Amino acid sequence: MHTRLKNLLRTLGLLEPMLAFLRWKAYLPIRVANFLFQRIIGLNRECRFSVHFTSSVQIPERLHVHPSVYPSFTYSGGCYIQAGNGIEIDEGTLFAPGVKLISSNHDPRDLSQHLPAEPIRLGKNCWIGANAVILPGVQLGDRVIVGAGSVVTKSFPSDSVIAGVPAAPLKRSRDREPDEKVNTP
Repeated sequence: MHTRLKNLLRTLGLLEPMLAFLRWKAYLPIRVANFLFQRIIGLNRECRFSVHFTSSVQIPERLHVHPSVYPSFTYSGGCYIQAGNGIEIDEGTLFAPGVKLISSNHDPRDLSQHLPAEPIRLGKNCWIGANAVILPGVQLGDRVIVGAGSVVTKSFPSDSVIAGVPAAPLKRSRDREPDEKVNTP
């Protein structure tokens, strides 16, 4: 947008509504596709919120999600969420496409059964990178960053930055200077 137009819209109090409309319009096709697949065809129909049409949510009644997390379900495709033992996702947490949250493993003696475990718990304002996998019983504190492609097999405290297979701490984000960048492998 031209600077003059932006200033005029800002003066009239219309800049933010205009930008919000443009963002909404840009995502309209995905919202329509999600609606068709979820409500008409029936994929992920049991979920009470929009889920990307390429994602799968298993046992949604054991999935407890803060409403601020709904956009990640709407726009992040290729995700697999299996809430057999429960999944709790707190306020402000975001996840990228391809994320897998798997809360229960098969019983090796009887593959038709699942082993009990603690639920997966993701704290406030976490960021889960693309294609990360979080396994049963994992609890992440607030503001944890999980690197893309990581496999998280154990719990981590608040303000951790983790990556790798299996995931390990890179650095606690509170330990760095405001302008210091975190080196990722």
